[in-house]
Amino acid sequence: QVQLVESGGGLVQAGGSLRLSCVASGRTFSSSNMGWFRQAPGKEREFVAAITWFGGNPFYGDSVKGRFTISRDNAKNTLYLQMNNLKPEDTAVYYCAVAQTYGGTWSTGNFGSWGQGTQVTVSS
Repeated sequence: QVQLVESGGGLVQAGGSLRLSCVASGRTFSSSNMGWFRQAPGKEREFVAAITWFGGNPFYGDSVKGRFTISRDNAKNTLYLQMNNLKPEDTAVYYCAVAQTYGGTWSTGNFGSWGQGTQVTVSS
């Protein structure tokens, strides 16, 4: 089973950028479709982005399209999320996870092996 550790979160002003990383242990990362979710206080966990095992066919949540980019480096067992033009409403804990299915409703039930999350705070 893949174990995931996120990093790269922090405090940034609105309009700024951050790049999140998700390092995977285990040999199955390179064959796993992956995704990012986020959860703000008092809200449900929300789909952010997903990418196939070979780095293609990315999908994004409507609220981040055009601002966030998901990518991966299978040689480094690492998943990334480049976040540009950040807004206060992007404030949340960001999680990476393995996609058990690809496509459809992008619900949390279709993902597993969740990391512990990294906090992103965007000030206005």
